[in-house]
Amino acid sequence: MMVVVMQQEASLHEVSAVLRMVEAEGLTPRISNSSGRTSIGVINATPELRPELFAALPGVEEVTGLKRPFKLASREFCPQDTLVHVRHVVIGAERVCLMAGPCSVETEEQTQAAAEAVLADGAQILRGGAYKPRSSPYSFQGLAVKGLEILARVRERTGLPVVTEVIAPELVPLVADYADMLQIGARNMQNFALLEAAGQCNKPVLLKRGLMASIEELLMSAEYLLANGNSQVVLCERGIRTFETYTRNTLDINAVPLLKQLTHLPVIVDPSHATGKRDLVAATSRAAIAAGADGLIVEVHHDPDHAWSDGAQSLAPQQFQAMIPGLRRIADAVDRSL
Repeated sequence: MMVVVMQQEASLHEVSAVLRMVEAEGLTPRISNSSGRTSIGVINATPELRPELFAALPGVEEVTGLKRPFKLASREFCPQDTLVHVRHVVIGAERVCLMAGPCSVETEEQTQAAAEAVLADGAQILRGGAYKPRSSPYSFQGLAVKGLEILARVRERTGLPVVTEVIAPELVPLVADYADMLQIGARNMQNFALLEAAGQCNKPVLLKRGLMASIEELLMSAEYLLANGNSQVVLCERGIRTFETYTRNTLDINAVPLLKQLTHLPVIVDPSHATGKRDLVAATSRAAIAAGADGLIVEVHHDPDHAWSDGAQSLAPQQFQAMIPGLRRIADAVDRSL
C-alpha cells in the first residue's frame, strides 16, 4: 500500500486534489488524521502507479510505502491512538471501558437483572449473546432474533449500549439494526466474508483473537475491516489454546502491550474466556489493566451455576461488584480511571 503524507499546513483543497487523483486511478483512498497531519492510504496500489505523480501535487510532503503487512492497522499509518465510539461510550481514551453481561440472552428478566447489576457497578456497555456458535451442535445456540429484541428493550430501559456477536455475513444487517457494536468471535476471526461484511457496516466492531491465532493474524483480520471502510475497530485478547489444561485458555498478557505498540486500535481483554474459571477473573482483569488494556469484557449472570452457557466462568453480580475496587486501584496506578 502506498501512503501520501500531507504537509502539516495542507489545505482541504490540496487534500481533495490527492483524493481525486487516487479515485481517477480506480483505487480506494483511506484517510488518517493523526496529530494534525493527514495521511492518505492508497488501497491496492500497483507497482505501475508512480509515486512521483502524487509527490508533485501541492501540499504533499512525501509518498512512502508501509513495511508492515497490516497497513491500515499499523502505527506507521496512524501514529495517534484511535478512539472508538459506541453511542456515548468512548473506547481507547483515558477511562478503562467495562463491558459486562451474560454469555447468552436467556430471558428478558435474566438480561434485565444482569444489566441493572453491572450498570450499578460502573459497566458502560452491555454484552449478551443472541447467536451462540458452540463446539457442540447439541448445545444452546442462542435465541437469535428474539434475543436481539430483548437486548434492544433492555438497552432502552437502562441506557447501556449493546455489543453482541454476529456469526454470518448475511446476518450483519439484521444484527446491526439492533446492536450498537458487532462482535466477531474467536472462531470467526478469519471468516473473511464476515469481516468484509462487517467492514462495510456503519457499526463499530469488536474483533476477538482466534484460539490459535498469532498477533499478526489478528491484525491482518482487522485489516479486512479497515480496508472495507470501517475505522471503528476494537481488538480483544481472549486467551489462546496451549498445552495447559487447568484453565480453559491461556491469557496472553504479552499481547496487550505488544498490540499497543504495533497498532493504533484500542485493545481490550476478555478474562472470562481466557481463564474459564470465575475465581480467576478478578486477578486477570487487574493484570490486563496494569498491562495497558483499554477495557474488559466480563461475563456476569444472576445465577451462574444454572446459566445456559459458560456458567463456570461467569461472575455473580456480587462477585463483579467485589472486584471493582481492585480494578479501580490498578487503573489509578497506571494513570487511568474506571
